[in-house]
Amino acid sequence: MLPARQTPGRLAENVMHFARVLRAAGMPVGSDRVQLSLQALQVAGLQQRGDFRAVLAACLLDRIEHRELFDQAFDLFWRDPDLEGRMRALLLPKVHIKDGKPPVPENRRLGEALFPRQADEPPPEPAQEQVELDAALTFNDREHLQKADFETMTADEWRMAKRLLAELRLAFEPILTRRSRRAAQPGRADWRATLQAMARHGGELWNLRWRKARTKPAPLVLLADISGSMSRYSRMLLHFGHLLGHADARVESFVFGTRLTRTTRLLKSRDPDLAVGQVVRAVEDWSGGTRITTSLHEFNQRWARRVLSGRATVLLVSDGLEHGDTKALAFEMERLHKSCRRLIWLNPLLRFERFEPRAGGIKTMLPHVDRFMPVHNLASLQQLVHVLAADDRPPPPPRRH
Repeated sequence: MLPARQTPGRLAENVMHFARVLRAAGMPVGSDRVQLSLQALQVAGLQQRGDFRAVLAACLLDRIEHRELFDQAFDLFWRDPDLEGRMRALLLPKVHIKDGKPPVPENRRLGEALFPRQADEPPPEPAQEQVELDAALTFNDREHLQKADFETMTADEWRMAKRLLAELRLAFEPILTRRSRRAAQPGRADWRATLQAMARHGGELWNLRWRKARTKPAPLVLLADISGSMSRYSRMLLHFGHLLGHADARVESFVFGTRLTRTTRLLKSRDPDLAVGQVVRAVEDWSGGTRITTSLHEFNQRWARRVLSGRATVLLVSDGLEHGDTKALAFEMERLHKSCRRLIWLNPLLRFERFEPRAGGIKTMLPHVDRFMPVHNLASLQQLVHVLAADDRPPPPPRRH
């Protein structure tokens, strides 16, 4: 076997550059993996493209969740002649064109790794000056983005909003469990630990040991409407759901348009752009019509007992514009409200100051929710984080003896 440095042509240089692109996109690719790839390519040969792809995947991939990122990078790096045009497309918001061709997967980390800077941009300033410039503009940018509507954001504002979203400090309402743990402050006596301490001190009682109830974060269930009027807001809420799913709380996520789709596993990827892109490609009715009653019926019938058993809080993201008879909608909303601990309705129509619940679907759904909140900008999401961290439910009525 020839050493890796004697690989013919510029293959070794290209493989090393491909590994740098994967590393910049977020994959843990070390120099040992590059050396292993070059050695394996000498054994497997380069007769077929499929063999070449399989060898690089076997040597450079470490986790199954990085497979889709690898496939995207491989197709763009080793085949596409219009690399610059494809990278520009990755850095711009996705436009859906019904021409029968699959859309370009959304992964801006890969786009920045392969195409880090536009050709017509001036060279970057020194690092120290750039930090000072960012610090001077941080307050103004944050103040503007906090109030900017998701529907009217530009591509640059959208990327900056996702960066600010990732910086949110999440806090979840603690729920008491039946289990307990040791405590330093007086409360319920821990006789077992007290007797063990007495045995270590010859039977003398030095001090009592205490216990208190364990707490766990309240579980969350996200139900997001992905119809045409809700597409932009639901996409940002999926980024928010991805952030929640990688916190301490247990989070289940669903999207619905004309049908209900569970997206919990799709949002498990560490890369938020990759995770949201998987959801968009997996859902067939994205930006289509909406059937709120049918989707809630399927959730109550099939999923409620599975995901609402832990006293979960449900986040319902929808504009409530349901057509037709609303009697069935009232029944499904009442059933959903009784099955969960809190039902919070997030409606982007509340961004209008003169909003009034005149639509039949909104009138039907309002009596069965605990909170009715806007969800159209970062400020509303920050307010939602505060609501999730506190129990704002009204106290239960006193029992009659």
